Amino acid sequence: MSLSPLLVERSFGDLPGWGGDDHLPAFEAFARSALHVPIKPYRSGALGVDFGAFAEAYAQARGAAPANRSEARAFFERHFVPMLVRPETGAGLVTGFYEPQVEASPVRTAHFIVPLLSRPADLVDVDDANRPAGMDPYLAFARWAADGLAEYPDRGAIERGTIAGQGLEIAWLADKVDAFFIHVQGAARLVMTDGRLCRVTYAAKSGQRFTGPGKVLSELGEIPLADVTMQSIRAWFKAHPQRVDEILWRNRSYIFFREAAVDDAALGPIAAAKVPLTPGRSMAVDRLLHTFGTPFYIDAPTLTAFDKRPFRRLMIAQDTGSAITGPARGDLFAGSGDTAGEIAGVVRNAADFYALVPRALAGGA
Repeated sequence: MSLSPLLVERSFGDLPGWGGDDHLPAFEAFARSALHVPIKPYRSGALGVDFGAFAEAYAQARGAAPANRSEARAFFERHFVPMLVRPETGAGLVTGFYEPQVEASPVRTAHFIVPLLSRPADLVDVDDANRPAGMDPYLAFARWAADGLAEYPDRGAIERGTIAGQGLEIAWLADKVDAFFIHVQGAARLVMTDGRLCRVTYAAKSGQRFTGPGKVLSELGEIPLADVTMQSIRAWFKAHPQRVDEILWRNRSYIFFREAAVDDAALGPIAAAKVPLTPGRSMAVDRLLHTFGTPFYIDAPTLTAFDKRPFRRLMIAQDTGSAITGPARGDLFAGSGDTAGEIAGVVRNAADFYALVPRALAGGA
């Protein structure tokens, strides 16, 4: 496997602000992947960053941790070579995501009326091996029907009750918009009315394409595209409660969840790379192109939402998402709760991506 021409070798001196970053929390995130990969290796992405080349760095990361930020920086400089990731078109782009925290009830009440659902028994994973002729090749899930596999009911049908009565309800929320944004983020912390703190994370989806409400509201002339943020979308829904279903049902994709423990309140949910996300250091990437566990240095000088300074920070690829496509595209994990949501909701910034590639893949440079 050879490296893609979209990866162009650079030096650490070429990375704006590299010396000013604190590389220790990035190492801690990287080490979580290092501890996971002996259980199940990550698959290599199509850009040619071979998972096997990480073996030496992972082995060292499973040993003694760096004592300080300078030792953490030396670890990355010793094992990796930075490579500029060329966008296929335009500029690189970063957005933000977070783990919402909301109040929830284990049972339906007059106040808590919106369910979060677990995976239905009739939901089937679909791939090229079992996809019926004529089924949309995008669909990765379907349901059993009398004559074989068929498209699963979409968001509007599910919310109108087409799969009700199966006992799928994990918890009940008070607000449909809160539930929708939990679907968008793929996870949430639930403060239960019985005093428990629990978590739901992604289990499966109905399979249809995601259509964001910001795009819909912009096309309808309700919010200028330049002003679309999670906050402006929420404000529009609050001002137009009678139109919530109209807009949300344009997004046919529906997410199903599973329950999970909150083992460490400082960390986020376990994501696609099978490790808990680290606030401000974990990033979602296009997993078809990139290899999970790859460190990425992100230079986004117009992004100041995280700490009031230009965002120049080492991140670790540990998640993915259906909207995260392309070589220079990332979704930055901001953390859990409302403060993290305020940050994530406004992140949409141009960025340069530098993949830190194992030295063996760069000819030992």
